[in-house]
Amino acid sequence: MDTTELAELITDELRAVARPERAAQEQRYLKSNLEFLGATVWEIRRVVQALLNGAAPLTRDQLITLVEALWAEPVHERRMAAVMTLELHPKLLGPADLPLIERLLRESLTWALVDGLAADVVGGILMASPTEVEPIMDRWSADPDFWIRRSSLLAELRPLRAGADLAPFIRRADAMLDEKEFFIRKAIGWVLRELGRRRPAEVDTWLTPRTHRASGVTMREAVRYLPAEERDRLMAAYREKRPSSVPPP
Repeated sequence: MDTTELAELITDELRAVARPERAAQEQRYLKSNLEFLGATVWEIRRVVQALLNGAAPLTRDQLITLVEALWAEPVHERRMAAVMTLELHPKLLGPADLPLIERLLRESLTWALVDGLAADVVGGILMASPTEVEPIMDRWSADPDFWIRRSSLLAELRPLRAGADLAPFIRRADAMLDEKEFFIRKAIGWVLRELGRRRPAEVDTWLTPRTHRASGVTMREAVRYLPAEERDRLMAAYREKRPSSVPPP
């Protein structure tokens, strides 16, 4: 079976489990112009895993061809299947694949596709090749497209969970901390929240002098897993340093 046939088989299986009423709900929720079939994330993952496990192992070229075939049609579930296909083949991917992934990120236009590509796919490549990939993430962090900037933050999740140096993330986060874009504010908080599970002192140290700059979204996420004393102190500092007439964003 070639990759085009496999892409169509995946689509057929997704249509078989799809529910039209769910499709309409998902399209409204994500505010997307893509076609929606109405399959859940778990159904998509099950279909992709079952069909890939039942086929011959993909080469790197076959992987890229399959992903591009799935992505080519403006169908949300096909594009989600493409993301999951990349997630399932981390050993086949490297820095040379980042131009393709960057294109997919730019075309995603929704967190539902961006976050898997950024946190899992790019994050895996970054873990394997930090010296090559960190400069690319620095470039992404200054990109006009906020989805690309968000991706430069979320790509650090996997390395940080594995104990990587915090410096690259906080350098980018500090540059973006004053942004008004919700998805940037949320991403900074998300990464700090996950870091707070394992390295709370580092989160506390970084946030303490920045509570007057961080948004409410960032702060509430960032302190979630900190010890109660540190959490309360940071949130009190955040509230005290904001003008009383300005509600927390």
